[in-house]
Amino acid sequence: MAEVGSHDYDYVEAGTVDVKDLPPLDATTNKIMKDEFTTGFSLTVFYFILIFSIPVMNWFAPEFAFKKIWGGMTVTWFVTTVVMMLMAFIIAYVHTTLYEKRLKKYEILNK
Repeated sequence: MAEVGSHDYDYVEAGTVDVKDLPPLDATTNKIMKDEFTTGFSLTVFYFILIFSIPVMNWFAPEFAFKKIWGGMTVTWFVTTVVMMLMAFIIAYVHTTLYEKRLKKYEILNK
């Protein structure tokens, strides 16, 4: 029976590993990380464009942006709360789906 807190690896104290001393990543891992960065960066830019569109809408289309839709909620508040929360879930779903496809492509899930 293993001791509580024991590890199956050699413990290395924080701050004692120099990144320069690590071996380079294999080609598959390097490609996966680059693809993951591209996906994350693209989704981040997309989300920031959506967030930035709210003040742009308020500035250039105030009659639409401040129109009350129901319960006193304006279009701006609806977009800021409901639509942006929905977009967060959609972005998470897209990211997860692309990540799983990438793992299957490189046969990491099958190992």
